[in-house]
Amino acid sequence: MRILSPAEWAKLFRQWWFWRRENQAAPKGRWRTWVLLGGRGAGKTRAGAEWVREQVEQRGKRRIALIGPTFHDVREVMIDGPSGLRALSAPPPYYEASRRRVIWSNGAEAHALSAADPEGLRGPQFDAAWADEFCAWDKAEETWALLQLGLRLGENPQAVVTTTPKPIAALKRLVGLSTTQVSRSPTKANAYNLAPGFVEEMAARWGGTSYGRQELDGEIIADPEGALWRREDIETRRVSAYPALDHIVVAVDPPAGLDGDACGIVAAGGYRLGEYLHGIVLADASAQGLTPLAWADRAALLARALGTSVIVAEANNGGEMVRTVLHQAAPDMVVRLVRAQVGKRGRAEPIALLYEQGRVVHAGVFAALEDEMCSFGAPDYSGSPDRLDALVWALTELLIDAARPRVSRI
Repeated sequence: MRILSPAEWAKLFRQWWFWRRENQAAPKGRWRTWVLLGGRGAGKTRAGAEWVREQVEQRGKRRIALIGPTFHDVREVMIDGPSGLRALSAPPPYYEASRRRVIWSNGAEAHALSAADPEGLRGPQFDAAWADEFCAWDKAEETWALLQLGLRLGENPQAVVTTTPKPIAALKRLVGLSTTQVSRSPTKANAYNLAPGFVEEMAARWGGTSYGRQELDGEIIADPEGALWRREDIETRRVSAYPALDHIVVAVDPPAGLDGDACGIVAAGGYRLGEYLHGIVLADASAQGLTPLAWADRAALLARALGTSVIVAEANNGGEMVRTVLHQAAPDMVVRLVRAQVGKRGRAEPIALLYEQGRVVHAGVFAALEDEMCSFGAPDYSGSPDRLDALVWALTELLIDAARPRVSRI
């Protein structure tokens, strides 16, 4: 057996087929759509770009659609990114910015299109397509339908979809088609190409949660039948900016003891939009194994960080002791005790309805809290919804009790 020279080894390592992982390779056989579901940093972009390069250089494809969430995403990630089309060939294909197209030396063209403007897909026709971050498309259903109508050139027009999954209806329908092939690639599979410690840090933070299974393992997380909340409703109403808040509260659901359930500590804010009050979930500082003074200090610290002086706490477990430890931790704050008059589901249902109405959004990702929300109410749910209880108390205070007329006694 001949030993390869250093130059030959270097050339070999530049060959995608040599060092790609099996889950980055397009499926064999005849299919119309290949969906590659992957965690963050799992190598999805590289796989999509390499597939397009192969179609152009080896398969005779000449008109390719490149679709991302926005035109900016298409150019910065799919075309000019470190794993984009122009990084894979020497010399790289030319990008004609005025016409938003990539041109190869053999005459093949790839046209940049935005999922934010589905009408841009009316008219053009293609023999291949690469759709990136499908679950982040604002108009996924409409954009995908128009792409399918335009994917009509050649003997076997195909599309590859690279995305971190979310449980949206468009993705569920797509992966359920008989003409779709699905591959999965977890983040940890690409650890060699990521920063040292990244995989371990993300696993420590999100491991064991549904959010981690989605964002790191590339799983589509299905909602259990009967749960009061749906992940799709939460995902579509997640925000990074919000208006000035009229009120902020920190709600506490104290545990019965040190070794039992977690202490739920959730902060939310309220504001008026038109005739209705709206809420925004700001933070989840829940923790397990804390002494009463420790969870009281934690709640007070969160309240001060958010600039509020109002703490709402359930008094069913602990009674006046709850007020006492909170006053010790935060003597300058208003502590309002609330008592549960109905069961957990009865308290949660009005809040779930507010979510359905679009009156509550999340300012960030609260993985453990959202796992409780999207499991609670299902027949087989057996956990203790401590974070959820705190969320319900906070939003009840802001959106339900605040809407009731106040009666002053003389």
